[in-house]
Amino acid sequence: MRSRIFPALALFVFTACAEKKIAPPEPAAPRFPDFVYPAEPDSVGTPATIERHKAGWAWLQAGDFRAADRNFSAALKLSPSFYPAEVGLGYTALARKDHDTAISHFDKAITASPRYAPALVGRGDALLAAGKRDLALQSFETALDADARLSSLRSRIEVLRVRELQEDVELARKAAEAGRLADARNAYQQAIAASPQSQFLYRELALVERRDGDLAAALMHAQKAVELDPGDARALTVAGEILESRDEFAAALDSYRAAAAIEPSEALDARIEKLRARAAIAGLPEEFKSIVTSPTVTRAQLAALVGVRLESILKRSNQNAAVVITDTRGSWAAPWILTVTRAGVMEVYPNHTFQPSAPVRRADLAQTASRILSLIAADTPAVGERWRNADRRRFPDVSPGNLSYAAVSRVVEAGVMAPAADGSFQLSRSATGAEATEAVRKLEEFANSVHRQ
Repeated sequence: MRSRIFPALALFVFTACAEKKIAPPEPAAPRFPDFVYPAEPDSVGTPATIERHKAGWAWLQAGDFRAADRNFSAALKLSPSFYPAEVGLGYTALARKDHDTAISHFDKAITASPRYAPALVGRGDALLAAGKRDLALQSFETALDADARLSSLRSRIEVLRVRELQEDVELARKAAEAGRLADARNAYQQAIAASPQSQFLYRELALVERRDGDLAAALMHAQKAVELDPGDARALTVAGEILESRDEFAAALDSYRAAAAIEPSEALDARIEKLRARAAIAGLPEEFKSIVTSPTVTRAQLAALVGVRLESILKRSNQNAAVVITDTRGSWAAPWILTVTRAGVMEVYPNHTFQPSAPVRRADLAQTASRILSLIAADTPAVGERWRNADRRRFPDVSPGNLSYAAVSRVVEAGVMAPAADGSFQLSRSATGAEATEAVRKLEEFANSVHRQ
């Protein structure tokens, strides 16, 4: 008798204690319209499981998180492999702003089905809310790849990419300003990975790499910037600067000229002119390049120095008479010797020799410099006023009656040459390469200032 009563009593107790189903709310405006409903894949879950899952979603959209959790959990008890309910629990945690719990539930669903778009979108939302933008972007991109119907994700992805790019560029620029060049390079490379068609990123990276001494990488990225936008004058200028630092003068000139054609400027014109002169000098023989460090200067070297550095002045000279020189054939400096003698700034001796290997004395350098000053003054007479008091100069070793006095006093008054510490000029001392180079440099400054007037 007791044995028959007990099962009946147990059934009564179980039925009384069983969880009662509460009907989900009537459909209304969803509280979370951006949440992607975790649809039930075919052959996953029983009808009862799906019923509880749908009820959980209804409660979530009604804002009752406890009821939502209860129904999603019940669905998982009925079918432990029913991963859409894990997504439902993830979205419920996300609604509570419990980002770590949400990510955990989404990850479980993705483990079960790696291309389940609702889980990927939810995980992206939770990661973004947790401040993990890069991972969120990856999750959104994977979701869109898995389900192209999620078109609204495209704009979100683009916004995230723009923000990511802006932040990377800002970090790169701040690192560069602070001298943290390795950090700056890394930040620019990340920005380029996010936006490979943004030509300004390559240009700015090239500047950082140039500062870091990596000229090969700097040139490659500057040229990439030009490739992406041939009208980027700044990128062309940067490429020119890098080429110039590599002593690739012809290519650098081409780059500068292309930049100047797009955005003309006096600065670029000056740079082109300066580089043109450097390129010309770079192609000169070793005898010319060694002038500045030479303890003495030959007449051939002085002729070449004047002919190269002061070419424009000599061309404006009216003294271009034919000269006969018998000893310069085969000389490396023959073209410039002919130029300076035709312009009258260096003399041919009465026997028609130039004596290219003869050393230049300070008196000879003063005579040449004085004649060039005369050419400059003839071009602009007012400039001669700068040394009109030259005849008042006094030197302990050069009297006013000396044949070199006029030239010496003029070049000293003009600041082209300087006397010794004791005031003497030392006419017969051999001029050094440094003295000759400095005198020609100052004459060039005079000529340039006159040309600008």
